[in-house]
Amino acid sequence: MGIYPIMRWVGTFLLLCYVILRAFSQPTIWSELALFNSVALATIPAIMVSKVPDDRRAKVATSLAITTWTFASILSSIDSFYETNFEIVAQIGYLLFYPLIFFGLVRALSSESRTLKIEFIDTLILALSASTMAALFLIRPISQILDGTSLDIFLAIIYPVADLVLFFSVTASVFRSGLSRRNFAILVGVGVYSCGDLYFLWRNSTDTYVFGSLMDSLWLLSFVLLSWGLSFPADEESRVERFNPAIAGVALLASATVIAISVIQPNYFPRFAILPAVATISMAFARMVFALNEAKRLGEEHALARTDELTGLANRRRFISAFEDFKSQPGSLLILDLDGFKAINDHLGHEIGDELLRQAARRFERVLPREALLARLGGDEFGVLVPGVEGPEVALALRATLSYPFLLFGERINLGVSIGEAQHDPSSPTSDSLLRRADEAMYHAKRTGAGVSSWSETIMTPGF
Repeated sequence: MGIYPIMRWVGTFLLLCYVILRAFSQPTIWSELALFNSVALATIPAIMVSKVPDDRRAKVATSLAITTWTFASILSSIDSFYETNFEIVAQIGYLLFYPLIFFGLVRALSSESRTLKIEFIDTLILALSASTMAALFLIRPISQILDGTSLDIFLAIIYPVADLVLFFSVTASVFRSGLSRRNFAILVGVGVYSCGDLYFLWRNSTDTYVFGSLMDSLWLLSFVLLSWGLSFPADEESRVERFNPAIAGVALLASATVIAISVIQPNYFPRFAILPAVATISMAFARMVFALNEAKRLGEEHALARTDELTGLANRRRFISAFEDFKSQPGSLLILDLDGFKAINDHLGHEIGDELLRQAARRFERVLPREALLARLGGDEFGVLVPGVEGPEVALALRATLSYPFLLFGERINLGVSIGEAQHDPSSPTSDSLLRRADEAMYHAKRTGAGVSSWSETIMTPGF
């Protein structure tokens, strides 16, 4: 048995011991300060040594979240037994728990695929909008019955909002990646934490909370469930989907409605309740920016995948793709091969050779019809698709572009080209041999020195 199963069972065993102890005895320093917090601490190494997810940042963030929560819990326990005053520091620890656990779990749930920023923002938008709706129906009536200091009111509002954001964020991530055994355990763990936290906040607001209540073990149960969930492998068949953009639109509309109500009736919601709405609108605009940048990046990658880097012409992949569509209409296929290029490239160097290819490509482009496609097929070979009946004339025009020398780096370079032309008839049963025919015609032109040769049965014998 490896170290991970052992670490995973330590937290489970300690939690069982705590529940049994508390079921038959009153809270003590031993049970609440030592054993209670030991359960949470035991889940941290279990998460860190887990191989799933294979994402160190996710594991570190989740472990730090539980660490800050446990630190705050220890301070709260000390306050309860020794009447010290670590409340402010403890509350900071509890608040730090939320951004850390949010980052860790959302990233962990997305580790089976490459997580794009726009997907992370989608998760946050859905969570914030759901929290805004909860604020619309729940927080206002709750805030009307609260009393106490500004800090008490702030904490009474910010914690339920944070719990809702966390729960709906994880729910959104599970919705996107699929309900596997691993995702289900994490979702239940977060749900248990949120329920335990909301129960505590309700009992605390009504002055009925008793320190050391057995219900406090819900927090510990949630951490144990998270440590187990992160140990399960991701379901290979789980789906990974992006949200429909309409979701962001609905979230934006809901948040705008909350803000509009707050403007019309300034005292209808407490100020803290509209923070998720403002954040949702900010995230929606951020999503739009990322979406535009992502579309631009994908467009550039798509263009690069179909463009020759040296000349800027279409590459072989794009040429073959266009050729399949081209075969449905009459036209001509031209294959061009530069004469003497290899000797020039070997004698004058690759730098001049590359520049020569670029300038030759520019000359070819200038004489082509607008609807024609020119591509570099590799090395010094080019291909042209010419719709219609202008193929022979286009071939002659292409050859004429190289009738005068190139001037490169002080060198006058003469370059020729051999062109094979094969006309295409969609109704012909031999249309699939068009590439072979154009290639044969090009070699015929090169062998005979004709420069341009059109394929025909009379000049193309089996020897060619």
